[in-house]
Amino acid sequence: MKWTKEALEYMNNVPFFVREKAKGKVEEWARQKGVEEITMNEVMEARGKMTARDPNAPPPSRPRIAVVRCNIVSEVCPGVGCLNSFNKREQHFARYGPDAELIGFFTCGGCCGRRVSRLVEKLLPYDLTHVHLSSCMLLEGNYPRCPFKEQIKKTIQAKGVEVIEGTHH
Repeated sequence: MKWTKEALEYMNNVPFFVREKAKGKVEEWARQKGVEEITMNEVMEARGKMTARDPNAPPPSRPRIAVVRCNIVSEVCPGVGCLNSFNKREQHFARYGPDAELIGFFTCGGCCGRRVSRLVEKLLPYDLTHVHLSSCMLLEGNYPRCPFKEQIKKTIQAKGVEVIEGTHH
């Protein structure tokens, strides 16, 4: 089966220990669709089909939230700003009421956000509804802006989870 350069480059960012299995699943999806050349469209469709929340499932009864932080910044930041903002329902957490629950708080795993897909997938059975990209991933100045933010965002959205940019800034 033929792959576009962009689709192959994307697949090369998949962790090596699941890369061949993932490629096989994408090729299986493409064959089912009758596609001869695999593009990013087929990769993202196959990924969504294999990993997304069932759109027919009833919505969770309350907001269940995770925060993704920058791996580099986590070496100097214990996450107090994000957690305080959630606990006080301030800044980007002001949208939630007292029934909202923080069920995950993790780093991206380093550039290119290699852990995000796996960890979000692990939280889906716990009714994850929202993922906040931490403020450190968005700011410029003391911290470098995340160059993989859009890719990380698309990865999360493909799983049927809403993404909010920001925590405490």
